[in-house]
Amino acid sequence: MAGNGNSTLRTARRIVVAVVGTTVSLFGVALLVLPGPGLLVIALGLSILASEFVWARHFLRQVREKISAATGKTV
Repeated sequence: MAGNGNSTLRTARRIVVAVVGTTVSLFGVALLVLPGPGLLVIALGLSILASEFVWARHFLRQVREKISAATGKTV
């Protein structure tokens, strides 16, 4: 039963990371049509999500490649 508290903290952290990362990513999507650095904010949100989720790491890699292709610079 000692491991249960650790599991609860891990789950709480994943939930917080999911909420914050998703919020930042959605704000980045809004910035695609509003004035602002949309792709960079999306990449920031995915970076937050990638700290806990493997699928976000793969998606972040794709976004970085698109940013690099669009700007001609390595991100």
